[in-house]
Formats: sequence, structure tokens, C-alpha cells
Amino acid sequence: MSRKRSGPRPQQSFFLFGPRGTGKSTWVNQLLPDALHLDLLRQDLWRELDAKPERLRSHLEAFPDKEWIFVDEIQKIPVLLDEIHRAMEAHPHRKWALTGSSARKLKRGAVNLLGGRALRQEMHPYLASELGGDFHLESALRFGLVPLVRESPDPEATLATYAGMVLREEVHAEGLVRNLSAYSRFLETLSFSQGSQLNLANVSRECGVDRKTLDGYLSVTEDLLLCHRLPVFAKRARRELSSHAKLYLFDAGVFRSLRPKGPLDSPEEIDGQALESLVFQHLRAWVGLRGHQESLHFWRTRNGVEVDFVVYGESTFLALEVKNSDRIQSADLRGLRSFQDDYPEARCALLYRGSQRRIEHGILCLPVDDFLRGIDPASNLNQLLA
Repeated sequence: MSRKRSGPRPQQSFFLFGPRGTGKSTWVNQLLPDALHLDLLRQDLWRELDAKPERLRSHLEAFPDKEWIFVDEIQKIPVLLDEIHRAMEAHPHRKWALTGSSARKLKRGAVNLLGGRALRQEMHPYLASELGGDFHLESALRFGLVPLVRESPDPEATLATYAGMVLREEVHAEGLVRNLSAYSRFLETLSFSQGSQLNLANVSRECGVDRKTLDGYLSVTEDLLLCHRLPVFAKRARRELSSHAKLYLFDAGVFRSLRPKGPLDSPEEIDGQALESLVFQHLRAWVGLRGHQESLHFWRTRNGVEVDFVVYGESTFLALEVKNSDRIQSADLRGLRSFQDDYPEARCALLYRGSQRRIEHGILCLPVDDFLRGIDPASNLNQLLA
């Protein structure tokens, strides 16, 4: 099913990156139906341009009237960017849409990044607002919101093979790591750190790789946009704060597919991590789609008082705590009340699984389902807490 995605429509050349299955090609084809489309996943085209990147000129000469040129999976031939740069200078009226699931080879190969002539954007999993009436919280917690999975006739089976597809088509095909089995164990181990401060020594010990190799694995995973680090909010800090970032895999469903389960694993704990992940991916998408006018953080003191998310910008200052429960206890509000003491300018809210919007101990408590459905890049989050 084709859905309208949120975000601005670029008026100039752009890079569009995002994990596999997030709908990059679909979005560009909808946005630019008349563009000249060069798909580097086509083996014949890949072989032709990889052998001689200058052959790009013949494709352009064959379609002189095309205003937009769409090159899919640009990271497969990084040197092609030199030819694109030349084409931009020779034909400034033409615009380029360049997509890829990883910027790793572009960033690390010292290749031509077009001298700032192209914007950089990122494609995210679906927002609840993009799905409208088709958004169901329980389904999103179970399968996530990656379009490839969400639109599959069998989302459970598709999700189960997602990590394998990434390993096969991204990590192995691009030669990003030497030992796929070790990297696969790393991803599984990383899932235990979801929504937590990352302890690399523990991860190294659990997956059986040395620290240097582990740093490389984490770098690959971040470059593939499969995980993100969330920094501590420390502006005008009044207390001694933790210095370690938290880590999140990019989608709640992908997290659940990687997270091993056994007799000692609490379903409630995993459900809580999935809910927090779902809120994280919505907030991160909202920040990105608004052009990073705001920034996303968490807050944690040295003695363990924590707030899950802090959104900060010129006109936005929110502190949000997520609870996987339909009941609210006084202890659930501890972190928010401490944050409010330090930052009375902030709006604080508890997102929970109940159905009623209410005030508890001076803190707004609202259903997480309503909050997620209301997130729209065209609107400020303050409106949801008004």
C-alpha cells in the first residue's frame, strides 16, 4: 500500500539515507515520477558504471530534458559522485536525488560529497500519524513500523528475516565486517542494551570479541542507521550527571526480533523496552523531519534519578517519562519532579498505557497512544501537552 510520508519536499539536490525497508525508493518515485531512475541494485547497470563511471554521461545525454536524476543505492559506487559533481557544474539546472542505506563508504572513503551542493535527509520508519486509522499500538509494539514489515502480508515472517537480510545484503555484500557470525552475535547482545547506557566492556565479554573489534562493529551499525546513541541533557546542569549515552535500535520491532527470550527474561521488561523504543523512534523522526530545530536527549543523575527523554529547542523544552502500565504510582513521577525542580521552564509529562488524560502531583499524565498519534512534523510538540 502506498502511503504519503511526512517531511519537506526538497527543491534542490539531496542525499536520502535510511535503513533497509524504510521506503526510500518508494518515496522518491512518488515525489519525482518523471525522474531518470538509475538503480544500482540492477546488476547490469552496476557492472557498467562500476567499470567506467564516466559512462554516466551517456545516460544523461540520452535524456537531455530530464530535470531530476534519481540514483538509487549510491554507496555501491562511491566514485560515481565525481561524475555527478561534474554533471552538476556542467548542467546546473539539473537536480539529483541520491539514496542509500549506508553512508559508511561515502564518509570513510574520502569521496566527493558534492561540496555541499546536496542536502542530507534521512528516512525513518512510519509515524503513527502517517498510518492514521491503521495505526494500532499493540501491533506497532510487536512488529514495529518499518514499511517493509508493516506492509508485508506476513509481518511476523518478514520481521524474522529482516536482520538476516541486512547481514546478507548490507554487511556481507559491502564487505563491512570480516566475521559475520561474530557480528550477528554482537547485534543480539546489543539488544540487551536497548534503552540503557551502553557498557562496551560487558558487550565485549558477552559476544566474545575484543574491544577494538567491538568499536568497529558499533560504528558499522551506526553507519547503517540501525542504532543511535542518545546523549545526556547537561545544559545548565545543577547536579552531577551521568556521562554515558543511552543506545536504541532504530525500530521497536527490529529490537524485539533481535532480543533473545528465555525463562529468565521478563515479558513485561521487554514490553517496556519496546514501548520506550517506539516513543524514541517517533521523537527522533520528529526532530529529523523538522530539520533538527530541536535536539533529543535523556537526563540521568549520578545517583540514578532519570528522565527518559528531553526535547530541547528554541521554542520547545519537554521532559517525558514512559511507563508500560495503565496505573500511575508516585514513584513513577520521581524523575520528572526532580527535573522540574532543576528546570521549572520545562513542560513535563508521563506517557502511560492508560486511557485518561490527568494530572498527578502537578505532572501531566497522558495516554501514550494519543501522544504518538499526535506527533506531526508540521506541529510543535508543545501542542500535545497543552
